[in-house]
Amino acid sequence: MQPGEFFTHRNIANIVHHTDINCLAVIQYAIEVLQVKHIIICGHYGCGGVKAAMENKESGLIDHWLRSVKDLYIANKPKIDNITDYDERVNFLCEANVCQQVTNICHNSFVQNAWNNNKKLTVHGWVYDISNSKLKDLNVCYSAAEQVPDIYRIAP
Repeated sequence: MQPGEFFTHRNIANIVHHTDINCLAVIQYAIEVLQVKHIIICGHYGCGGVKAAMENKESGLIDHWLRSVKDLYIANKPKIDNITDYDERVNFLCEANVCQQVTNICHNSFVQNAWNNNKKLTVHGWVYDISNSKLKDLNVCYSAAEQVPDIYRIAP
């Protein structure tokens, strides 16, 4: 890709939180002004934010930011507990976190309004493997409001 062909927003652990005004502003601008057709949540294996969320130590303000990753860990605890290798446990949670953030972004009114206005917009979840420079498509992909659970769906 050429410079300017990507519009990027980054934060620790790729968290899309419904109260993060910065992230929401980026999403709105990308959809409404830049007319993007693809939003990609791209995590990476070995993510330090995910590792920090898995620890039981105080790290300051970041602990509040990573709370949703800790919640995701608890929701997946039986699966995670069955993984014996530490790096594999981290990588499992990295993937689960990307999937959760894709879901979160699709609960956003800007995304759903685009779909309700028949704009082509797809939200993808990928993970980058730093060890071999390969991207893994997690096959979590939303392209219509009908894919969003009713409780989060905004009526047109």
